[in-house]
Amino acid sequence: MKIELERVAPMEIEARSFEIIGQELPHPIDEKLAPIIKRVIHTTADFDYADTLCFSEGVLEKALDAIRGGAAIVTDTTMAMSGINKKALAKHGGEAFCFIGDPDVAEAAKNSGTTRAVQAMEKAAKLDRPLIFAIGNAPTALIHIYEMISEGRLDPKLVIGVPVGFVNVVQSKEFIMTADVPYIVARGRKGGSNVAAAICNALLYMLGR
Repeated sequence: MKIELERVAPMEIEARSFEIIGQELPHPIDEKLAPIIKRVIHTTADFDYADTLCFSEGVLEKALDAIRGGAAIVTDTTMAMSGINKKALAKHGGEAFCFIGDPDVAEAAKNSGTTRAVQAMEKAAKLDRPLIFAIGNAPTALIHIYEMISEGRLDPKLVIGVPVGFVNVVQSKEFIMTADVPYIVARGRKGGSNVAAAICNALLYMLGR
């Protein structure tokens, strides 16, 4: 069997990938939100995200304003933090943080009988700066963010809720969608740290690389 390969220069692979995505989308999508939706599809090769990604009213403008204002991005995994373009974020005075591996977070989780993800969000809430949360793995982190918002202890500029899995994953996303906070959520079980990072990078690239 002869296999035909498409000849694409290395520097053109991403552009060609986005062109293919545009051609194969199952239906038209909002042009304003297209950079985010297409980048998530590019990261996952999963066109379901054209239907499952949900955006709160005016979230794009609010998110971009937050980044311009030097917001910090807090992730629940080192993988998500690693995937964020820190150079692009630093152009606007922002930083990326992940506290999941910090010894004080582990100790607090042990003493309180909660998860490290919960205590990492507690630590993040103490940062004295605008915050964007990008949650791709731990529904407990997303639920705790919702609880802190409800208690008036947290006012994030954006919550990216895309944890993947089966236990309390769907519910955690629905909680965030009922909170009075800007959000980008992948409804259902799908998501992941790579998706969280992809959404962050899509927002950053909308402001220029």
